[in-house]
Amino acid sequence: MWKDRQGSHSAAGLSDSCCSAGGSEGWETTGTPQVTEPAHDRVQTRIQGMDTARVAVVGAGVVGLSTAVCVSKLVPRCSVTVIADKFTPNTTSDVAAGMLIPHAYPDTPIHQQKRWFRETFDHLLAIAGSAEAGDAGILLVSGWQIFRSIPIEDVPFWADVVLGFRKMTEAELKKFPQYVFGQAFTTLKCEGSAYLPWLEKRVKGSGGLMLTRRIEDLWELHPSFDIVVNCSGLGSRQLAGDSKICPVRGQVLQVQAPWVKHFIRDGSGLTYIYPGVSHVILGGTRQKGDWNLSPDAGTSREILSRCCALEPSLQGAHGIREKVGLRPSRPGVRLQKELLARDGRRLPVVHNYGHGSGGVSVHWGTALEAARLVNECVHALRTPTPKSKM
Repeated sequence: MWKDRQGSHSAAGLSDSCCSAGGSEGWETTGTPQVTEPAHDRVQTRIQGMDTARVAVVGAGVVGLSTAVCVSKLVPRCSVTVIADKFTPNTTSDVAAGMLIPHAYPDTPIHQQKRWFRETFDHLLAIAGSAEAGDAGILLVSGWQIFRSIPIEDVPFWADVVLGFRKMTEAELKKFPQYVFGQAFTTLKCEGSAYLPWLEKRVKGSGGLMLTRRIEDLWELHPSFDIVVNCSGLGSRQLAGDSKICPVRGQVLQVQAPWVKHFIRDGSGLTYIYPGVSHVILGGTRQKGDWNLSPDAGTSREILSRCCALEPSLQGAHGIREKVGLRPSRPGVRLQKELLARDGRRLPVVHNYGHGSGGVSVHWGTALEAARLVNECVHALRTPTPKSKM
């Protein structure tokens, strides 16, 4: 019995007994399929005739919820169930600073990263200009990214996606005497504490379910679901056996400083000041392999000191709260299909994880791509397999 988000128990969508099957073209295949012909025929009859493809999305951070919304919108005749052991406000995405300034993934082509960022930026910009902006926690913020030495690339790949990107003037740089170069632009801030509940409402509004459960093995979802979308972040170390993904600990401060209106970001990405609707985020840390979720008082003092050096008025900040999150980091986002096979059973999986500190910046773009892959899976399941003439 699974607990839903309202606290009641539900077995909705879990009673049908069926298997998932389909061709392996274009798939990464795990295991050795041993499907007998009669069983395969029964599976194909069930899949071809199904009115609804049952999709489970594992993970309820910004990537999981946005993927669930995109699947609901783009995949015909499907039901979506989001399954996670933690929902907002207890996810890593709730701690994220939420500023749309992408970082580069070494193992992902730049043109692909730029497309993900543009799709995400355009999606959030539309919300920022709508009546939903307040509820969704999306706002435009202008500011500066500053460098102690001139960067190798003074115009980043995303410069023509954000608004009004330009080189800082000498007059602007005088505010930061330790820095020799800077960029000014307007971007978006996405506040997880508002955006995640907003996404949840959209999932539920399209008929989706939210189930609280810790998944130890993706096979637990077979045969209750036809397709699984893995958005489990760090959980993919276990669920996908992926040793490439590791935590990068981030500690930030939430402070009350309503007079701060512009963002300031050190080009290294380690020190930043991001104003939002109700508080200002001060950061940060980048501690690879550190699983500690407890705030460190010494680190908090150091973060505050670094940020006050950039913006002295922050010495008057009050209501300081410490937050810690573990970024699910990987050399590149894993966004691909995989066909799991075990004892004659097949389970199509779409992976969408490993976004690290760039999750908010590219979440909608990767969600759209994951939804397209799910659509391919559904099409494969609904397409008859040619029968042998022997």
